[in-house]
Amino acid sequence: MTDIFIKSFNRPFYLDRCISSINQYISGDFRIKILDDGTPKQYLDKIRKKHLNVDILLSDNYEKKIKAIDENLISGKAVNGFEIPTKFWYKNVKNASEYVIVTEDDVWFTNPININELSNQAKILDINLIKLGWLGNESERKDLIIDSISENLESAKPKDLLFFPKILMEAFFYNQYKFYTILYKLGKVNHYSQGKYWAINSILMGFFNKNYWLKIWEGMDGKVDEKRQLINASLFYKKNKNNPNFISRLKTESMKTTFQSSATNSYHEYGFDFDVNRFNHLINEAWLRGEFDAMENFPKDFSLDYFKRFVSEKINFTEFQKWADQFRKQYENMGCKTE
Repeated sequence: MTDIFIKSFNRPFYLDRCISSINQYISGDFRIKILDDGTPKQYLDKIRKKHLNVDILLSDNYEKKIKAIDENLISGKAVNGFEIPTKFWYKNVKNASEYVIVTEDDVWFTNPININELSNQAKILDINLIKLGWLGNESERKDLIIDSISENLESAKPKDLLFFPKILMEAFFYNQYKFYTILYKLGKVNHYSQGKYWAINSILMGFFNKNYWLKIWEGMDGKVDEKRQLINASLFYKKNKNNPNFISRLKTESMKTTFQSSATNSYHEYGFDFDVNRFNHLINEAWLRGEFDAMENFPKDFSLDYFKRFVSEKINFTEFQKWADQFRKQYENMGCKTE
């Protein structure tokens, strides 16, 4: 039995899509556990009724986050999107199955996966991370040693990464003691060097050996520090770098995510007159009434015209389009496909 965790916050229309995609594409023995940090009760009740095979767990901050959502709708007070329940996530994964998928509500599956087969392959081939999706970004392939290891998997061993003891890995990522600057002046690294370490991690689209996921998420302490994650991943991978299958990936990408939605305003403030929280509330309510179809345009993201039907009278839709365009461009500049 494999645990599939979905981290969620106040976007039940995407959560519905995520769960539906799991039920459509994932076969084998699995449990769906929703780690919710503040989706109002009426929405979770509908999720429970529609998807009888899910277990919904609430974070310690759940009531506080519900109150923050209400305050935002009344007064416009910002919801603090940086208050992250990392300990809640960590505790649940620690008590989970040997292999886990940990994703989020705005991510969905797009191709069939037999989870029993994946678990067996991971054990036999000594795989700690199987990448299930990579946002259509194939730019990292040039930095990998790729070998076919089964009908559906290929190893993805990174090359030319620098691995130091812990104190120097921290200096490298945080430029302590000007260590990164010195390496840069010596021509040992460039502006893309740190980003290459994502070859050994996956935030939303990974099938993990639980112990590797837990090691990566050590020391987060209420925030998602991506540099700390890459340091942790580097230190663990360094001990196992002679294993050519340690990092592998599906031959066919099987997950997608949105580039036109966010849980709060905190992460994507571009200066446009657009309130993410108000937008989500309008879609949430339409979904609750049964008017908004969570599978519209699937397996692609929701179409802009479909969103417009439900929000154009309450928000400045032109400003939303500008916001979404800026959101997409961030990822397109990194080589991602955002269709």
